Amino acid sequence: MALPTDAKPLRADAERTVRAILEAAEKVLSANPAATMEQIAEAAGVARTTVHRRFASRDALLAALAAWATRQFHEAVEAARPDTAPPAVALYQVTANVLRVKIGWGFAMGALPTDAPEVARVHADVLASCARLFARARAAGLLAPDVDPDWARRVYYALIHEAATEAPDSDAAVDALATRVVDTLLRGIGTPARA
Repeated sequence: MALPTDAKPLRADAERTVRAILEAAEKVLSANPAATMEQIAEAAGVARTTVHRRFASRDALLAALAAWATRQFHEAVEAARPDTAPPAVALYQVTANVLRVKIGWGFAMGALPTDAPEVARVHADVLASCARLFARARAAGLLAPDVDPDWARRVYYALIHEAATEAPDSDAAVDALATRVVDTLLRGIGTPARA
């Protein structure tokens, strides 16, 4: 499934309708991946014909949902200013932002087509941002000088993935999860060795 990248900009009202449909699709498909376009339309509060006018097929809707989630993921990382904010602040903010996307758009994030060029480009860009952030964190003393940054990033990604499965019900709960992820990454979960 290719992601649409050359769509014309929509009017504000049409954009709100599309967003409502995508948000409804995320909610409905998370609960029932076999849900129909009619069920999605009902959840969005629009006519089935409106959904079909915006998305010619279920595959087109899923591609748009994946494209939306991909953009949200990229914007979540960029909003944390990983190249300019102090490394500790950026690490926490990237974590909180990405958790919000992974939790809020879990179905779409899980359905991203790994062979789509746009998904690959965004993931490569995010990976490069994280690599620079982890290098900055090591230079700032947040990570031990001998830590393998690739290993640290993979552990970090795994922590985020696991944290996102908890499905917190408030922003405060997401913030607490982000703090737990960063604390686990930087301080571990074991007790310090005694001298």
